[in-house]
Amino acid sequence: MGRVTAPNQALPVPPADLPGTLGALRAAGHRYQTVKQELRHNLLARMRSGEDRFPGIVGYDDSVLPEVERALLAGHDMVLLGERGQGKTRLIRALVTLLDEWTPVLPGSVLNEHPLHPLTPASRALVTEAGDDLPIGWLHRTMRYGEKLATPDTSVGDLIGDVDPIRIAQGRTLGDPETIHFGLVPRTNRGIFAVNELPDLAERIQVALLNVLEERDIQVRGYQLRLPLDLFLVASANPEDYTNRGRIITPLKDRFGAEVRTHYPVDLELELALIRQEADLVAEVPEHVLEVLARFARAVRESPSVDPRSGVSARFAIAAAETVAAAALRRAGLLAGPAGSPAAGSAPAGAQRGGGSASAVGDATVRPESPVARVGDAVSVTSTLRGKVEFESGEEGREIEVLAHLLRAATAETFRARLAGLDLSGFTALVAEGAMIETGELVSSAELLSQVGTVPGLAKALDRLGLGDAPTPEQAAAGVEFVLEGLHLTRRLGKDVTDSGRTVYGGRS
Repeated sequence: MGRVTAPNQALPVPPADLPGTLGALRAAGHRYQTVKQELRHNLLARMRSGEDRFPGIVGYDDSVLPEVERALLAGHDMVLLGERGQGKTRLIRALVTLLDEWTPVLPGSVLNEHPLHPLTPASRALVTEAGDDLPIGWLHRTMRYGEKLATPDTSVGDLIGDVDPIRIAQGRTLGDPETIHFGLVPRTNRGIFAVNELPDLAERIQVALLNVLEERDIQVRGYQLRLPLDLFLVASANPEDYTNRGRIITPLKDRFGAEVRTHYPVDLELELALIRQEADLVAEVPEHVLEVLARFARAVRESPSVDPRSGVSARFAIAAAETVAAAALRRAGLLAGPAGSPAAGSAPAGAQRGGGSASAVGDATVRPESPVARVGDAVSVTSTLRGKVEFESGEEGREIEVLAHLLRAATAETFRARLAGLDLSGFTALVAEGAMIETGELVSSAELLSQVGTVPGLAKALDRLGLGDAPTPEQAAAGVEFVLEGLHLTRRLGKDVTDSGRTVYGGRS
């Protein structure tokens, strides 16, 4: 469950010191290895050096990765089995980093044939004829990865290949490899081939993979081509798919050497680490807001109102963080416009932390509002992300209500975890005196802080929230709003929403 370099990125240029002929390759002491030997060798080298074996993969160190490593060391093709959004494809693509960075190939070979191990009759004849003077090329590991999303309309020709009628018309005979237009699998020879959502592949098409997995040859139109393919085959599947959308046929399952179960992050810290790594945030999102979103995602997964068979993707929490950041950026943009406050980010004179002399918001200069997310911005995710969740049939029409309840519960849990035992009576005393504090999507930090003024305990609250000793006005406003919402959710403060969409805190809950 982590970010990896996409296999189809622009290729680097081979180093100039790589051998350019077959003779130079032999002289350099190069030895031919199969893909599985190569993966095993490089994995062991990383183990011995202490290098990260799967960079960017989060949450699998003690569960999934040991099983994957055992499969690689055993030379077993494998199936990754798990619900959606568990990082199966990311993990598969990370295997590419265990291949040698550069490998020698015969130039122009669609099968990526190794100069020391040619497959087709034409390539063997070429090597014999040219000998040590044969020019060779070099293939980067990112080009040794093939991937196919299984769909019901996938054909044998797509995966394995088909007879090319043009080449037949040119005089070649059936059964000659030169008459075949090879599919994705043989074109990934000497590499890693992945089939995503394997159960969606029609059963008759799955049969075409049997020989690839066991005998390592291919059959096209009844002609058996003895091409000993060198592949590491890996597939992904959702457990639900075994019975609902389709199934992996028993003979094919039997030919995979390992079945590895994936899972969602097992604890809150791993969920947070995944969000931090994957989310592309357009605004600052404080740690306590990220924690609310992480707890929210976990609560949705565990909710009896949500269909557990489909799961709740890790993309849910990632998209939630990006949505909250976008809401903060929208607020900053609107407040900077003609209708916004010209002093949106200025610090009110009375907004000081903890009743002390240190200012909570820094220098009171007029400046635009900086985009910093608040817990109130998270409300928008309940409507925009409901399509990512499969609800039980009895919850039809209540989706937003269910998500809103779970979001409030996640906010309350985060409030207790972050601010438990802290004296927040200064906030309750403020509203007990009749003060009403307004906040909302388009309330600037200056406007919010000016309503709060000097509150005992604010300094310690901001410190507990990780906002530092000298928060900006926007960070301080985010902390204040979180405290107010937490007090409301723990029934210590009243709350109302006005017709204009502003939230008003005051009185008893």
